[in-house]
Amino acid sequence: MMAWRCSGSTNAELVDNLVRGSLLQTPRVIEAFKRVDRRFYVQDKYEAYQDSPSYIGYGATISAPHMHAHAVENLEPFLKPGANVLDVGSGSGYLCGIFHSLVQPGGTVLGIDHLDGLVTMARRNLANDPSTAPALCDDQDSPVDPKVPNSKTMQVIKADGRMGAPKEFLPHGGWQAIHVGAAAPHLPQPLIDQLASPGRMFIPVGSALQAIWQIDKDAEGNVTKKKLFGVSYVPLTDAQEQYPENGSP
Repeated sequence: MMAWRCSGSTNAELVDNLVRGSLLQTPRVIEAFKRVDRRFYVQDKYEAYQDSPSYIGYGATISAPHMHAHAVENLEPFLKPGANVLDVGSGSGYLCGIFHSLVQPGGTVLGIDHLDGLVTMARRNLANDPSTAPALCDDQDSPVDPKVPNSKTMQVIKADGRMGAPKEFLPHGGWQAIHVGAAAPHLPQPLIDQLASPGRMFIPVGSALQAIWQIDKDAEGNVTKKKLFGVSYVPLTDAQEQYPENGSP
């Protein structure tokens, strides 16, 4: 199905169209997309349910819903209750909300971005979304602990995602799932190193010609790499190159 045909006038209609187009197939993923309403994560509410990328400021975009569907369906086998998820280039915070819905109870989600403005935006969006607000942790200096009763289990912090999560935020055993929301010129070894065994990463790679790669690490720590399909993403770069002003959008 052509991606634009998945657009809807409500979140439920958008999700139904993604299902009809076989972009969303797993029942628990479909439910997560219905629970987290995209309108909380876009600047122009008219574009909330359009199946196309949308500019969110600071040189960043929120990916089209069909790309988010591809990413979450690909990672779903590793998005089980209790899993730890890293979202590199978390942007609007939308996928943090989706991931969090899928790894409860007992899981954690860490969103990373390298611009203060995007971190603030993501936190505001997640706080405004009633489906995610109760889980959002205000502390950006120390990691969440899901073993503490009634603890917050989702964070968005400022860091250079190309280097993975800061070591103090790295869960024991690593991340069961890593999503990267911008195209790296090559596979970042620090992210591969932070994958759990077993674990999976969904990452766009390339400069002029980009493709999604699925990086799997098995229980013995062996890494396999699989090229999935061509894409066009904004580059995973340093903060100054992405947005020289590093101030208002």
